[in-house]
Amino acid sequence: MKKQVKVKPNSKKQDIKELADGTLAVNLKSPPVDGKANQELIELLAEKFKVSKSQVRIKLGLSSKNKLIEIDL
Repeated sequence: MKKQVKVKPNSKKQDIKELADGTLAVNLKSPPVDGKANQELIELLAEKFKVSKSQVRIKLGLSSKNKLIEIDL
């Protein structure tokens, strides 16, 4: 499954919302430094979709706020 994700790092709280167009809006506590926000994103999505972290991959947008995520279900 592929999902468009809009990430907001340095947020006060972690949460995931699904927007009307199916895009996930994800607030992350981590700063976008040294891949910390990407790591937190992978952990959150793995927890939400009940898969292991290795089943969640960032396909596009490693250094962007807009990402394409692939999840093996």
